[in-house]
Amino acid sequence: MKIVVAYSGGLDTSVLLKWLKDKYNAEIIAYCADVGQAEELDGLEAKALATGASKCYIGDLKEDFAENYIFPMFQGNALYEGRYLLGTSIARPCISKGMVDVAIAEGADAIAHGATGKGNDQVRFELSVAALAPDIQMIAPWRDDEFRAQFPGRAEMIAYAEENNIPVKASMKKSYSMDRNLLHISFEAGAMEDTWYDATQEENKDMYVLSVSPEDAPDAAQYVQFLFEKGNIIGLQTEGLAELITELGDVTAGGKQNGYTLLNPYGVMRVLNALGGQHGIGRVDLVENRFVGMKSRGVYETPGGTILLAAHQDLETLTLDREAQALRDSLMPKYAQLIYNGFWFTPEREALQDLITSTQRTVSGEVRMKLYKGNCIQAGRRSPFSLYDEEVASMEGAEEGKEEAYNQNDASGFIALNALRLKANARQKR
Repeated sequence: MKIVVAYSGGLDTSVLLKWLKDKYNAEIIAYCADVGQAEELDGLEAKALATGASKCYIGDLKEDFAENYIFPMFQGNALYEGRYLLGTSIARPCISKGMVDVAIAEGADAIAHGATGKGNDQVRFELSVAALAPDIQMIAPWRDDEFRAQFPGRAEMIAYAEENNIPVKASMKKSYSMDRNLLHISFEAGAMEDTWYDATQEENKDMYVLSVSPEDAPDAAQYVQFLFEKGNIIGLQTEGLAELITELGDVTAGGKQNGYTLLNPYGVMRVLNALGGQHGIGRVDLVENRFVGMKSRGVYETPGGTILLAAHQDLETLTLDREAQALRDSLMPKYAQLIYNGFWFTPEREALQDLITSTQRTVSGEVRMKLYKGNCIQAGRRSPFSLYDEEVASMEGAEEGKEEAYNQNDASGFIALNALRLKANARQKR
């Protein structure tokens, strides 16, 4: 039997890799998707091979993740339950596809993951695999009674790792769990399970990775301009941008356009994460409803995504037809729910995506924002597709001898017609 294991190099997946190899007498292929975990991937292949894997694939999915998952999702302004920017949720279908591609290439019989039976990730991984490779078996050890009996807690996992010379660094002291990718970092479990626990207090200052606290952000605001094309940011303009790109090291500019530095989606996310983090933007503490039925508390850092959403929404106010936008927005809770619950590779999500794409044909132009101590402040927008007509909207009268662009007298009939049913209802109640 050949099994592809979703592998991170941590205690859980390292134990899982060895346990699966022994239980199924299987060849184990470790797979880790690089979706922006940064230094977390250091030494991963050596760990996997030392633990018993015959091979270890590290799929570089960073650019795919940004272009084909993050950007399409933000075109829809997706927010789960009005607050969560879906950082973990949107990474799972991207990771699943990478893992399926390896499983098919290797002729694997099964894919295994380390998601627990209480969380959302088990659903996201397995629904994605079902949609992409329905004949591949799924193995979820945390839903196996034998596995849970052998590992009722972290102490048993550490002991198992020591007995089997599994190279992991772990201790009993762990105040929270962390999941990182290009879009965000999430913090859950441990101290976070107390919903009254204050994650902003000084003792948690070192927990945050992508952002400073708003209190520690610069006292001077920073202006950033965004160049959009069909709903996507393609260029940025701000003071010190060239130096920041050099400092990041893995971002390549694609030239200039009207004063903007052109960047691909990955480059945009890297730069926005850095800018947002410097100004304390994107921290959210919330209680959400998991798909399996329970409520869960999480703390999130999403600096770049927070800026991207604010800029995109602002440009849409200028370029989208009112009714088209209202229709799209009425479907956004469902769209966000589909992503959160793991239904990315489904006909209904694809149908909604087609609708979203059609609304983005005119979402091109420029947005200016001011970043200041945790806030994204709108400071201007313009577009060749603008629906804003200054002559119609102006409170000033028309020039002498020129016809009014908007005849205020017309509003009398408009109001009278809309009042008809209200008057009829009022008479009915007498």
